[in-house]
Amino acid sequence: MTTDLNFSLFTDFDIQLFKAGKHYHLYNKLGSHVAEHQGQKGVYFAVWAPNARFVSVVGNFNLWDRQSHPLKVRWDGSGIWEAFLPGVQEAEYYKYFIESNNGYSVEKGDPYAFHWENPPHTATITWDIDYAWNDQKWLASRAGKNPLSKPISVYEVHIGSWRRVHEEEGRFMTYKELANELPAYCSYMGFTHVEFMPVMEHPFYGSWGYQLTGYFAPSSRYGTPQEFMFLIDKLHESGIGVILDWVPSHFPTDEHGLGYFDGTHLYEYDDPRKGFHPDWKSNIFNLTRNEVRAFLISNALYWLDKYHIDALRVDAVASMLYLDYSRKEGEWIPNQYGGRENLEAISFLQEFNQAVHTYYPDVFTVAEESTAWPGVTSSVESGGLGFDMKWMMGWMHDTLDYFAKEPIYRKYHQGQLTFSLVYAYSEKFTLPLSHDEVVYGKASLLDKMPGDRWQKFANLRLLFSYMYGHPGAKLIFMGGEFAQQHEWQHDYSLDWHENNDPLNNGVQKLLRDLNSLYKEEPGLYERNFDPGGFEWIDISDASNSVISWIRKGNNRKDDLIFIASLVPVVYENYRIGVPEIGFYKEIFNSDNLKYGGSDVLNDPEIEAFPIPMHGRTHSVPLILPPLGLIVLKYVRSNPII
Repeated sequence: MTTDLNFSLFTDFDIQLFKAGKHYHLYNKLGSHVAEHQGQKGVYFAVWAPNARFVSVVGNFNLWDRQSHPLKVRWDGSGIWEAFLPGVQEAEYYKYFIESNNGYSVEKGDPYAFHWENPPHTATITWDIDYAWNDQKWLASRAGKNPLSKPISVYEVHIGSWRRVHEEEGRFMTYKELANELPAYCSYMGFTHVEFMPVMEHPFYGSWGYQLTGYFAPSSRYGTPQEFMFLIDKLHESGIGVILDWVPSHFPTDEHGLGYFDGTHLYEYDDPRKGFHPDWKSNIFNLTRNEVRAFLISNALYWLDKYHIDALRVDAVASMLYLDYSRKEGEWIPNQYGGRENLEAISFLQEFNQAVHTYYPDVFTVAEESTAWPGVTSSVESGGLGFDMKWMMGWMHDTLDYFAKEPIYRKYHQGQLTFSLVYAYSEKFTLPLSHDEVVYGKASLLDKMPGDRWQKFANLRLLFSYMYGHPGAKLIFMGGEFAQQHEWQHDYSLDWHENNDPLNNGVQKLLRDLNSLYKEEPGLYERNFDPGGFEWIDISDASNSVISWIRKGNNRKDDLIFIASLVPVVYENYRIGVPEIGFYKEIFNSDNLKYGGSDVLNDPEIEAFPIPMHGRTHSVPLILPPLGLIVLKYVRSNPII
């Protein structure tokens, strides 16, 4: 088998863009590509290794001989090595053998490979990712629309542990098997989106995908690239959007990965005070290098282009923004102005968001950013980072801390529950009840709740109901929707059998109805990110632990009134002020018997009387259920005769 060193996929313009860090589609050029040249079929290989003195392709097609198939470095100073190998076919295992100018030698997986071996094996695989998509209707419905103008209710999923095939010793479900179950389940539950924890190839399963080696390849643990596309296709056919977790903040130090790639710190900073993450024991991308920025932005666009992904959730943004993140004094390097802000990361995140929104204006981006960094969801033009949404970590921590308190003490902490509305519109927020809150001894959502068994379930129903009444998009990690009792364990399936219990199943029914309410009531989504879409009725009744508020749509007829009683007491004839004269209907009650509640419900219609309350001329008398939330909607001005 000969090597053709004169074939290239690169033009001079490609090289100019690559050097400038503005080539955002490098996955079409670098890596391995099944191709035909001068009538011969084979594979074109190209790898960036500017500090190498010798690079070759080794694989099962040449018995891993390091000398038989050398690559040729380009003349233009780009540091790209390339060659066309006639006769190499699809599904061949390969790596790059690299000898550095400093004498270091190593075999590396292809950073741009579309497919990798199943871990713990570490070779990359030649692969054609063509696929006949069937989601044209979905993409057409997405086109030209603001994705934040509709309900966003996200089901966060870890592919390896959503379900296991128990008949076969608890093995992983494949992408194709998931495609037969997950879309139907999400449709049944009413979720609008699935968010997959990172599916990109990663050597250590216990990292949950947050330590990546194969940035351009879905994990082989569950099947081929086309089978992952099939799963996305089926989700789209079911009307479910797909969000991917994306990790541009750090990468593992495994020898076959990106670290010390060509005998130098090519992808990572060379100084460990910037290039090594103390928390995760991983490398940090060198965002001063144009080629590294282009690698990452190309990777983001690759998933939107080739896999039709609808959104990217960017992991660990705070760790990128602060040079002193998790570092003590003397362990970090200040920026050029002496500050702690990582200026390269700021400009990179801005460039990433601009690129995504330029090429895919109907796709959205979400930041997991845990500090008060200003302007995360402000436009780049106004000095912001350019994300569409940000995880509301403060809401999550405060809310879970409040709900963990025994109800008798809640009256002393009501401000903890209502404080989030002070800053709820400072950014465009997603409310996350994510995987991070149900691992490492933090307890499941159900076990965070105080009280006896009935109260635990009532508190959880109340928590979810309050979440859906709060402004912002929603995110719930798998298992929470049916009140799984145990913490999430990535080596096992969710405890689906628990859903046979009426109380667990009641929580699932409640979540399903909340998702339905969210999608049916414009007052819950039309002004989700507009401060004019929310108004408190009363937050002062701490002695009874009751709060009430209004969610507003574009039309007053779509306004909804929420009343939450946060103690296990039934309040009769509890009166709140209402904005309209006439009759109201209780359209939701978390204490409904079908959810496992005590069935303390209000009459089908509730008349507003001219009794002033809460600064309003009229008010309604209500029965408030124990540890319950009710939703009222105005129905008419005159009684039925």
